[in-house]
Amino acid sequence: MVRGTPKDLGRLPALSAPRFVGRDGELDALESAVQGSPVVVLIEGEAGIGKTRLLREFLASQEERGRQALVGACPELRVPYTLGAVVDAVRDGVDNVAGLGLSGLGGALRPLFPEWADDLPPAPEALEDATAARHRLFRAFIEVLGRLDVSVLALEDVHWADEATLEFLLFLVSRRPQPVSVVLTFRRDEVPSASLLLRLSSRLPSDAHLVRLTPRSLDVVETASFVSSMLAGEHVSNEFAAFLHARTEGVPLAVEESVRLMHDRADLVRRDGGWARRRLERIEVPPTIRDAMLERVQRLLPDTRIVLYAAAVLSGPADYTTLLAVTGLPQERFAAQAAEALGSGLLREDRSGQWSFRHPLASYAVYDAIPAGDRRAMHLRAGRDMEQWPVPPVAQLARHFRLAGDAPAACRYTEEAADLCIQSGDVATSALLIHSLVATVSLPAAALVRLVTKIQFQALSGADPHSPVVAALRAALAGQVLTPVEQSFVRFQVGRVLMAAGEMDAGRSEILVAVSHLPLGSAELARARILLALPLGSPRPISEHLRWLREPPLLAQSIPPLDRLRLSVDRAFALLTLGEEAGWAAAAREIPDDAPDPRAASIVTIGNTNVGEEATRWGRYEEAGARLAKARTLAERHLLLDYLDSIASSRAHLDWFTGTWSGLAESTARLIGDAGGVRLKDRCEASLVAGLLQAATGDREEARERLRFAGRDDQQRIEATAALAQLALDDGDVEEALRLTDQIAEIAVGGGLWSRTVEFTPVRTATLLAAGRPGHASEVANAFAQALGDRDAPAPQASLTLCRALLAEADGRAAEASTLFLSAAAAWEALPRPYDALLARERAARCLLADGRDDDALPVLADVAEALTELGAHNDADRVVRLLAGRGGNTLTVARGRGRPGYGNRLSPRELEVTRLLVEGLTNRQIADALTVSAQTVASQVKSAMRKLDVTSRTALAVRVVESGLIVGLAVPPLNDE
Repeated sequence: MVRGTPKDLGRLPALSAPRFVGRDGELDALESAVQGSPVVVLIEGEAGIGKTRLLREFLASQEERGRQALVGACPELRVPYTLGAVVDAVRDGVDNVAGLGLSGLGGALRPLFPEWADDLPPAPEALEDATAARHRLFRAFIEVLGRLDVSVLALEDVHWADEATLEFLLFLVSRRPQPVSVVLTFRRDEVPSASLLLRLSSRLPSDAHLVRLTPRSLDVVETASFVSSMLAGEHVSNEFAAFLHARTEGVPLAVEESVRLMHDRADLVRRDGGWARRRLERIEVPPTIRDAMLERVQRLLPDTRIVLYAAAVLSGPADYTTLLAVTGLPQERFAAQAAEALGSGLLREDRSGQWSFRHPLASYAVYDAIPAGDRRAMHLRAGRDMEQWPVPPVAQLARHFRLAGDAPAACRYTEEAADLCIQSGDVATSALLIHSLVATVSLPAAALVRLVTKIQFQALSGADPHSPVVAALRAALAGQVLTPVEQSFVRFQVGRVLMAAGEMDAGRSEILVAVSHLPLGSAELARARILLALPLGSPRPISEHLRWLREPPLLAQSIPPLDRLRLSVDRAFALLTLGEEAGWAAAAREIPDDAPDPRAASIVTIGNTNVGEEATRWGRYEEAGARLAKARTLAERHLLLDYLDSIASSRAHLDWFTGTWSGLAESTARLIGDAGGVRLKDRCEASLVAGLLQAATGDREEARERLRFAGRDDQQRIEATAALAQLALDDGDVEEALRLTDQIAEIAVGGGLWSRTVEFTPVRTATLLAAGRPGHASEVANAFAQALGDRDAPAPQASLTLCRALLAEADGRAAEASTLFLSAAAAWEALPRPYDALLARERAARCLLADGRDDDALPVLADVAEALTELGAHNDADRVVRLLAGRGGNTLTVARGRGRPGYGNRLSPRELEVTRLLVEGLTNRQIADALTVSAQTVASQVKSAMRKLDVTSRTALAVRVVESGLIVGLAVPPLNDE
């Protein structure tokens, strides 16, 4: 169907490109910003709001002034292209590299610009340090910018930029003096939470000049002017402008596409000397830009649609010849329909002859409308054409052959592109490339296994990257004729990926089936034995796990060094997890201090993080801190950003134990709140720490919520359950404590795996004693002692001493119990673990009271209350103060202590300040902003004040503090009880 009818076309004027409307203020601000020293300009806004038009108008004005600019665009992630936007911008801006007079540094550009090989300096000596190599490449780019006398580097759609591009931008704007002005466009709502773009906008050098521009929607008057410019400047009725504005919300692209669609439908008529819409109830502007575009496309001739389809398949600027090849049309037919496609207003041709859609939304809408068979054929033609280019674009070839279903070619180019990404440290793009291929193309088993092995799942975003991979592997098992050895390789990968997804028992079962046929000396067999050794899933005797690690694996000489490193690191971790002291020697021997490239750095970073976690469990806090510091340094140096959250959650756990509580609530809140960017495991560990902190310092109900969430992860479940049971014991709810600890007693205590029960065993012992079951409590402590033996594990040994103290106390041996509690306290203090040391000292003092030795006990309790207050454990400090007051002890010594005073049931200065702002009518968020703290901290302080003053609502709290004279000069406003 052609657009409209002959009669309608005779009445309607031809549509023109819209005039630049409603952006004069932004354009003036942009032009003024770049007149002086180089600046950073961020143009953010929703799709279709006019960011690209504003940038192009600005670049045109710069060209008129003789100021050169380089322009690039970041492709959508479905077309990964490491450093692509910068490479394209430089390539388009350089005609003759030989005339630039580059220094020897320019030789670093050879891998990215093979077409310049004859004119670039010789390649510099290879560097082992990937970070140093990349920074040398960045310096070469900056030298090119300087030799070109470029004033502006403009990149569009930076929300899709790869990490390497963002790192280059950070490198560029941190140079002093900054070489060029940088102008970036992006959509804020599509910026990943962990993106370096956020650092670019928030952590610029103090002397950098940052300008933010956010183009707004057009108003009704501007909408009328915009539409008039498309209709040869003729008048547009107010009714028509208001109608369009209401349905497009003034988004320029939506207005333009709606007018073009109405023009195609012949829905425009003349009325009263101007243009209006026909008054028919059935005539409506589609609610989305996509709908409008698709209806316009369907009105075009079939061959014209094919041209648009080809442009959408190419998903970026393409020259005439490539577009012709992808359509599959004869040249004479293509020439006529290409002109028609260009005239439709959906495509544009730039000065270099590159054709592309005027807006990505149009490209997406058209691509989704292509029939599946036609789409595959076009991708195949695109791939075969690009293979003939002098410099084949491997990332694009990987995509085209993958979407064409050409498995051999897709494998070849995907691996080549992924390896190039790894060389530049772009692990995320490498993982995405391989994952997309595995999840969408049926591959031979050998190729599938090889590719799955290369996927680093930690670098992938999304809720479940594992299921598509498992499905592909299972399909290979079911649908391909495989030998037993081939089946074992595929099945091993199924088990490995299932375990990575948290399905431990299912994964273990698959690996047990596979292990009997995996070849001796293979990396897969060694890896399988390590996975079977790890105590994951249902509880098993420790001996069953250890038998898989009895002897170091005999590895074939052909196994690459990286695989050897990974196996050695993982084996050391498995030994430590199983409580074997040999793991420390293995970790010291097998985990290097540094790594030469991102792949090795990834292994060493994970190894240090895992060993750091085990060191925390063993109570080797100094080593834990050192290991986590090494992991963070490597992750930052090699831009392994996906590992930073795991390191941060492990560090938070260590900080909890060592009493480094300042800022801990804020750091854990960040991890917990980022559901899209932080793995569940790390959010659960942060939630565990937050719950423990709340139990000691703030709201116990909030603590329970955090601890229940933490229990969703198997690795945090035991400690979280122990903390919940302890809260129940504190409340006198022995039945709840029993219920909680009964649930996981077999996992935590059975089988002899002591390393996971350090926090659980004392709580389980105390619960059984409170339930009147001293025999069972003694069995738990004895089993823990037998499993632990005489190992050099300070935290478990202190935990065992605490269990023995609890048993002595329950047996009425108060003096012996006091001595044992003090021994446990001394052991905790030596780690250091101050909070647990103070709680043990409190228990020792209570035993002294039970033994009638009040004079010895009360000074100890006063010191403990003071130290708990100084630490921030207000709930515990209040409990001790109440005990002192009941015994006639001198509670004033608590308030006169060296650190933060203990206020008992009196409001602290910060609680008074929070309450004063509450009385003024501020919400928790507003109070948090005023005091520069988190809203969670404010909520805890409000609840603490309510508890101390024995009220149950914010309104009652406000009335109480005003009526009691604690706050004067204020009346109680109406409040919402949050």
